[in-house]
Amino acid sequence: MAIEVNLDVMMAKRKVSLNELSDRVGLTLANLSILKTGKAKAIRFSTLEAICKALDCQPGDILVYQLDTAN
Repeated sequence: MAIEVNLDVMMAKRKVSLNELSDRVGLTLANLSILKTGKAKAIRFSTLEAICKALDCQPGDILVYQLDTAN
């Protein structure tokens, strides 16, 4: 996939656990884990906003476009 999710990187930089982020954002651990592992197919802007607020970061710190050269 051309969009990479770097949520785990931002969580490590901010020293925030998955449980703590789940509490702050109001997402279940299962849904947050799906997003963290890059297996999510979509993300709501409201969820992205809540994550950015909780981690004090920008959307570009979490989502990165990588040119897919396989095709």
